[in-house]
Amino acid sequence: MGVDLSELVPRKTVELQALPKEGIAIDGNNALYQFLTVIRQPDGTPLMNTRGQITSHLQGLFYRTINFIELGLRPIYVFDGEVLPLKRQEIAKRSERREKAKEEAERAKELGLYEEAYKKSVQAARLDKQMVEQAKKLLQLMGVPFVDAPFEGEAQAAKIVLDGKAYACVSQDYDSLLFGAPRLIRNLTISGKRKLPNKNEYIEIKPEIIELNQVLSTLGLERRQLIWLAILIGTDYNPEGFPNIGPKTALKLIKQYGTLQKVLEVKGLKPDFDLEAVEQEFLNPHVKNDYEIVWGNVQKDAIINYLCEEQDFSRERVEAALQRLIKARSGGFQQTLEKWFS
Repeated sequence: MGVDLSELVPRKTVELQALPKEGIAIDGNNALYQFLTVIRQPDGTPLMNTRGQITSHLQGLFYRTINFIELGLRPIYVFDGEVLPLKRQEIAKRSERREKAKEEAERAKELGLYEEAYKKSVQAARLDKQMVEQAKKLLQLMGVPFVDAPFEGEAQAAKIVLDGKAYACVSQDYDSLLFGAPRLIRNLTISGKRKLPNKNEYIEIKPEIIELNQVLSTLGLERRQLIWLAILIGTDYNPEGFPNIGPKTALKLIKQYGTLQKVLEVKGLKPDFDLEAVEQEFLNPHVKNDYEIVWGNVQKDAIINYLCEEQDFSRERVEAALQRLIKARSGGFQQTLEKWFS
C-alpha cells in the first residue's frame, strides 16, 4: 500500500497527451494490481478465460502499454523480487484482509448486493506469481523491456530514473519519492473515466506529476526528514506508524524538532521495530546496478497465439491493437530509444 502522503504533496495534473515523450519506469506489480481492481464485471468478477483463469491483468497490460507507446512514452516495467524481512509482517496482514474481503464478497453476491460485492471483490484482489510471470511473457513478446528488482520494485524504478534511463517513476504509491526518485507520475495506469464507488457517477482521472524537489521545498524539509515523516505515519516496513500521528501532525513535529529521534524523545515514543533498518532501506535501498533495458521486436504471431488461443482474447481486437503497436514503434521510435538507452 505504501506510505500515504496524499494530504501533503503538491502535484500538477496533466493531460495524457501532454506528458513528456520520455522513458518511464513503471512499478509493474502496482500496475498489474490496478488492472486487477479496475477491470471487472459489475458484480466484481474479474475478466477470465474459458478455464476460469483471471485475465484482467493481461488485458490492462496489453492495451495500456500500447497506449503509452502511441503517446510517445517508453515504458520500462520493474517487478518486485524477494520480500524484504522488514515487510513480511505487513504482507501477512494484507493476505488476511484479502481473505476476509473475499468471504464478504461471496456473501454479498449470494444476497444480490452487487455494489457491496464489487467493493469487497476489489479489496480481495490478489496478484500472484503466476500473473506476474504471464505479464513478463507478454511484455517479452511485445518487445517491451522489464527489470526484475532484487527486492522492492519501486526502489529499483527510482534507481533507473536516478541513472538517467527514465524520466519518472510511475506508481499509485508515493514510496519512490522516499527512495529518491526526482519525479513520480500517478494515475497513469488508471487514467480515463472511472465509476465512483456505490454511485452511478463517473469521474475523469488524469495523470499527476509530483516533483521531489518541489515536495521538499513546499514542506520545508530535506529528503531524510521526509523519510522520518513517513516513518511517523507508517510505511510498509512499520505499517502501524505511531499512535495519533497523521501526516499533518508528523510534518509539524519534524519541522518543530528537526529530527525523528528528538520527536520520539519529546513525545515519549518507543518504536517496536528496527527504526534504523527502516530508515536505511529508504536511504540506501537494496537495488541492482547491472540491470539491462532491452527493447525487442514485436512477435505478432506469438502474441496472437498467446492472447487469443491461450487466453481467449478477441482476435479482431488483438490484431487491431497490434497494428497500432507496430505503427507506433516505427518512425522516430529508434531515435528516442537511443536518447535514453544508449
